[in-house]
Amino acid sequence: MTQDLAQAAARAAAAARTGRATVDDWNTLGWAHAVSGDADGAGRMFQQALALAPRDPEALTGLAGLLRAAGQLRDAALHCDAAIAAHPTYPEAWLERAYVMAAGGAMEEARACYTRVVALVPGHAAAHAGLAAIAARDGDAAAVRQQASAALASEPGNAIALAALATVELESGNAAAARALVEPATLGLPTPSPERMQLLHLLGDACARTGDAAAAHAAYAHANQDFATINAALFAGREPHADFVSRVAAQIGALNPAQWAPPTDPSPASRHIFVLGYPRSGNTLLENILASLPNAQALEEHPTLREADLAFLAEPGGLGALDLLDADRLAELRHAYWERVRAAGIAPEGRVFVDMDPLKSIRLPLIARLFPEARVLLVRRDPRDVVWSCFRTGFALTNAAMDFTTLPGTARHYAATMRLVAAACAQLPLMLDEVHYHRLVQDFDATTQAICAFLDVPWTEDLRRFNRTARARGVSTASARQVRQGLYDGTRQWQPFAPWLEPVLPVLQPWIEALGYEA
Repeated sequence: MTQDLAQAAARAAAAARTGRATVDDWNTLGWAHAVSGDADGAGRMFQQALALAPRDPEALTGLAGLLRAAGQLRDAALHCDAAIAAHPTYPEAWLERAYVMAAGGAMEEARACYTRVVALVPGHAAAHAGLAAIAARDGDAAAVRQQASAALASEPGNAIALAALATVELESGNAAAARALVEPATLGLPTPSPERMQLLHLLGDACARTGDAAAAHAAYAHANQDFATINAALFAGREPHADFVSRVAAQIGALNPAQWAPPTDPSPASRHIFVLGYPRSGNTLLENILASLPNAQALEEHPTLREADLAFLAEPGGLGALDLLDADRLAELRHAYWERVRAAGIAPEGRVFVDMDPLKSIRLPLIARLFPEARVLLVRRDPRDVVWSCFRTGFALTNAAMDFTTLPGTARHYAATMRLVAAACAQLPLMLDEVHYHRLVQDFDATTQAICAFLDVPWTEDLRRFNRTARARGVSTASARQVRQGLYDGTRQWQPFAPWLEPVLPVLQPWIEALGYEA
């Protein structure tokens, strides 16, 4: 907390004690609590401000930021919209809305909101930095340099702008320049923050590309430690996600698919495809390849099975209820799925529809029961590359992401998921085919032709231009940079980091052998 904010908060607290606090006083106390990490206290203060002025844009924006931090993006957006409706020229509401949209992957909306901030406040550092970050995601180096320069002119050392510039340097092959940008900046951020995490991940990437494996590992480990620290309170008392996965896997053997009646309602899509596997296995690559098919639409990492999750996975032992589904309930759950697809902006009617989400592998029992007509592509990759890549990647906040903050946790989660997948493949009626990442990148045409034959869709040379598809669609997963650049062989990236992987090899070895990868 800055000295100015601390002094203002002290004056506001004194006013509150005497019952004379104004809207501005309550908002000041809200920001003071927020800066100190007391989200509950901040929320109470902003609510006090709204009790005095129900349409106060500052209080609404403050609450929106708290909701965004808690992952409640829809409510956060509604609070931003209320603030903007009350005060259309309040720049901080537009800025917070940009943050919310970016957190939800709606990058064009985020770009529009950042642009609105800049129109209201020329030279606004955070808005220019946000535009630079979106340009970096899209691979637009010229826009990155323009927007990052504007941000740094207003706020030297802006971490988001520096991260965008470092991303451009990495993409251009200048890892040393990227390291020179971010390494000093990490030292200037003494406490854990999302900004420091991003810079540390970029530092790790830069060090890895210059052959400094020890420095790269140290940077990734530091970033993960920050992630765990920042989110520790949110996950306190929750079971590790690997334990949840193991609980689901243990229930599969008791299912009786022989008694499952097929759905009676037709699928609206002409071909329904799930692309599953495990994070960092090549799912985004395959998604964009398939999105290049004529008449195809793809949706990445969206909670399309939310209603089924609540019905069968939320409670211990709930998976067994799949055996008891009647036709009406089955149709209701299928309808809820397709409504979520439509709500995401996709009209699946008569289209090839691709639902890509690597951790929907955990939901293979739900897919088998609800969508027996769907084709499932299970992407496989060397477990060592997968586990190392998950450890070194800065993921959005999910239950699984907390497991990825250490190599032992990542390996344990990977093994739990592979056990579930193996059980599902052995027990359940699935139209499933495996796609090995190394074959896809090393023999593209033959592998994609085999995939199309399995899917019963015609192969086309358009599949080779998946990078154009990715640039046109926009990619919000951690693989955006690689997929935009075209076919990229990322096999055996684990080798420089073998000393750090060695302790988890006993956990991975059964899967290295089962999937046919050499020791």
